Amino acid sequence: MLSNLRNHWSPPRVLAAGFAVIIMIGTLLLSLPAASQSGERLPLLDALFTATSATCVTGLVVVDTGTYFSIFGQIVILFMLQLGGLGFMTVATWFTLMMKRRISFRERLILKETMNQNTIEGIVRLIGKVFLYSITIESVAALYFAFRWMDEMPLAKAIYFGVFHAVSIFNNGGFELFGDFRGLTLYVNDSGMNIAAMVLVLLGGMGFIVISDVMEYPRTRKLSLHSKVVLTAISVLTLLGALLIFVFERTNPLTLGPMHAGHQIMASFFHSISLRSAGINTVDVGAMRSATLFLMVILMFIGSAPGSTGGGIKVTTFTLLTAALWSTLRGKESVVLFRRRIPSDDIYRALTLAFIGMIVLLGSTLILLTLQPQPFLMVLFEATSAFGTVGLSMGLTRELVPAGEAIIILLMFTGRVGLITLAFALSPGKGKQLYRHPTGDIVIG
Repeated sequence: MLSNLRNHWSPPRVLAAGFAVIIMIGTLLLSLPAASQSGERLPLLDALFTATSATCVTGLVVVDTGTYFSIFGQIVILFMLQLGGLGFMTVATWFTLMMKRRISFRERLILKETMNQNTIEGIVRLIGKVFLYSITIESVAALYFAFRWMDEMPLAKAIYFGVFHAVSIFNNGGFELFGDFRGLTLYVNDSGMNIAAMVLVLLGGMGFIVISDVMEYPRTRKLSLHSKVVLTAISVLTLLGALLIFVFERTNPLTLGPMHAGHQIMASFFHSISLRSAGINTVDVGAMRSATLFLMVILMFIGSAPGSTGGGIKVTTFTLLTAALWSTLRGKESVVLFRRRIPSDDIYRALTLAFIGMIVLLGSTLILLTLQPQPFLMVLFEATSAFGTVGLSMGLTRELVPAGEAIIILLMFTGRVGLITLAFALSPGKGKQLYRHPTGDIVIG
């Protein structure tokens, strides 16, 4: 599988290199004349942008997927969405298990990094469940979508659309084939489509670890601390996001204003859930009010759960920082969640991740502002969407200059691979510290 790599290649480097290889292969395939409906070659930078967006399951696009790419090009994107969502190591491990081959210790370490696990114990068993759950969920969703679209298009096209959108939405990819960059705006009042899409996004965004935990709950009658934190955080953020979107947009004549109350609530929940990392929309994002857009920036920065198909700093990071803040304000020395004390190392890691994420995002936004003569909020929104691998857009992506495209490509790659993983992949290695400095006091506040 990857055992031929040299021993000095750490798991984070293998993970980052694997995504880079998939992106390079996808770039070459999408730049072929056969990948476009017109038979013309897609410029290499645009092909790289599309391949990165698909592999990093983001959904930002510079050309319309449904009208520009041929069936060949769309299938290439489909495979990249699947590989990017599940992770190339997950797919490779499944094939290895099917061939009755043994998974080496080194490969288990890489899988641990892929799934954001703290231990390799049970990692191969988890990978098997991940693949089974993913295929089952995508198959059921594809069947529903196909039946839903049978009355609107030929059967073969309905099946193809069903498979493509089931894979794209579950993997939080954000790619769609309806043309004219419309997303799911045609189905804003379709309750069945909205509910199906929201369920897929939630399942993809909560992470395979949590899905496995929930599936085994009837037998074990317990959930891990990680699953409790993820489920609680996603529930609170979704409810709060939906409430605020409804309040901000219910009188906006360009978004929720023309709808009746039931559809307004449904659309509010849809976009709150989509902000986890899905990148699909049922109303025009660019027409939303500034308060709504800024709220969406915050939720996109938080992102989804570890071990999921989404990006951002992760809901667990946000929860740990919130809990640490609350403990500090109350004068408590320990951070406690669900009657469990959180190790200080986890708090430092969460703080590091959030701080690096802010530096990367704000630095990228500053560079983009010098390259693109656009409003600040629009540039910040696009950069956050790329970093959180969300894929929602106010329209800036299609107007990016080449240097701007490069910045967004790097943000998408960083968001999918992960800040900590990428930092370890690029670092020269760490040696053991043989001494400790004396302590010192600094006045804070």
